[in-house]
Amino acid sequence: MLKTNVSRRAVLGAGVAGASLLAMPAVLRAQERSLKVGVYGGYFKDSFDKNIFGDFTKATGIAVESVAEPTGEAWLVQLEQAARAGQAPADVSMMSQVAMLKGQSTELWAPLDMAKIPNASNLIEHFINKYPDGRVAGIGAVAWYITLVTNTDVFKEAPTSWAAFWDPANADKLGLLALVSNSFLLEVTAKTHFGGTNALDTEEGILKAFEKLAEVRPNVRLWYRDEAQFEQSLKSGEIPMGQYYHDVTGLAAKDGHPVRSTFPKEGGIMDSGCWALSRASSKVEEAHIFMNYMSQPSIQALLSRKVGTAPTVKRDLLDLTAEEFAAVSSDIEPIIPRYDLYTTKADWLNQKWTEMIVG
Repeated sequence: MLKTNVSRRAVLGAGVAGASLLAMPAVLRAQERSLKVGVYGGYFKDSFDKNIFGDFTKATGIAVESVAEPTGEAWLVQLEQAARAGQAPADVSMMSQVAMLKGQSTELWAPLDMAKIPNASNLIEHFINKYPDGRVAGIGAVAWYITLVTNTDVFKEAPTSWAAFWDPANADKLGLLALVSNSFLLEVTAKTHFGGTNALDTEEGILKAFEKLAEVRPNVRLWYRDEAQFEQSLKSGEIPMGQYYHDVTGLAAKDGHPVRSTFPKEGGIMDSGCWALSRASSKVEEAHIFMNYMSQPSIQALLSRKVGTAPTVKRDLLDLTAEEFAAVSSDIEPIIPRYDLYTTKADWLNQKWTEMIVG
């Protein structure tokens, strides 16, 4: 799930509320209320520390200790094991959608009280993650897009559809993500050729999508796990087309590289992370205050500007300029991954992917 900009220090000041607090050390005051927040490490965590968490502490008096999460689902395993022992390595964590579903199966996420998160009404509906019985398991933290990218020296005109992946003219020109569960190419195939991702509701439909996607194989130069490898090949023109992260491609273009990111008419692939509260956390009130703060349009706009993520709140609530919004998102209806399939049919999908696509 994690991408280059995800694998890319807040000084806490406490205001004095009254003369009686003057004798208290500032450090102690800041620590009276605190919250451990897990975010993806590297550039991502640094951006949150620098641009978000300090202001949150100033606004609420709640000190944040940010925790760098390992990538993949290792963090989910750590949280689960710790919760069994009644411990929370982080109170609130940013979790992938697949990890959210897996955590639901063990009741890892404490249900949220939406009355205490009024700003959640700003969120686009699909960013409210619910248990099957309707309890809220998590709310949208940030989103990002995978789009159709091209080298502008090789492709003078931008492609308009994911169908370009199937075009015989693009033989040996594509770089595609190597895993069924992070490329979301089954969803792309279903949206482009079978009318939508509901075509994947049955195994028969999934097999049809696999068969259609297999037709792309002669056009694929690289099935990549190492994002930097594809990014270099895209910049050089060696592999001039593929799927990649919209924001990272935009940054490369700004740096003068001959690359572009296109939202195809079928939509970009929108992936996202949720804020979720460990059932072992004792910081329930602080967690709700944090999630409410993060769901403000002003904070989502700040994240878009400073971290490069797509907003999870409705477009009309944001003060982003058209250019700022286009740098991180699109008004074209996105392709939403079928996360349910990667939890219920993971082994079968991986087997078919190896047999029919990358084998």
